[in-house]
Amino acid sequence: MQRRHLIALAALPLAAQAATTTVRTRVDTPLGAFVIEVDTAVAPVTVANYLAYVDAHQLDRAWVYRLVTLANQPQSTHKIEVVQWGLNMKDDAPPLRPAIAHETTRKTGLRHRDGTVSMARGAPGTATAEFFICIGEQPELDFGGRRNPDGQGFAAFGQVVQGMDVVRALHARAGAEQWLAAPIAIGPVRRA
Repeated sequence: MQRRHLIALAALPLAAQAATTTVRTRVDTPLGAFVIEVDTAVAPVTVANYLAYVDAHQLDRAWVYRLVTLANQPQSTHKIEVVQWGLNMKDDAPPLRPAIAHETTRKTGLRHRDGTVSMARGAPGTATAEFFICIGEQPELDFGGRRNPDGQGFAAFGQVVQGMDVVRALHARAGAEQWLAAPIAIGPVRRA
């Protein structure tokens, strides 16, 4: 009887591992690292896309290339604050992977809060390898928000769980223009 209990207890960690749907990735920057946690069960399409880029080492030469502050978006009625990063490919360049379906915050239940990681996009269904991290609460980026005229919001899919001070230090490098003349190289990006 005692042996059966020990075998059952030994199997518990394996069962718990199989049920885990969260994955962490570490993003290295010149200012330090930050860790993003994603949940494959909450935003499955968006998380699979992000992890495909991570696992193929395609984000190892990514860039922080846009820093949006309240001060550097004078024409915007609905202001936001974000750190945008990713492959920073030219608009006419073919993506490394196909664009993904748009998972709205209405569908996932996620919200654009401080440290939320989300997909940058043009029209719904065009997101590929450009991401942003929210600085503070950003409800205008949620479904029904007014930042994007289509009202579909952006696809939140993760959360910075360590190193938000690094993200804030990156954001503090913002200037009068959102787009950095000298983007900040980041990488590697790996599963933690």
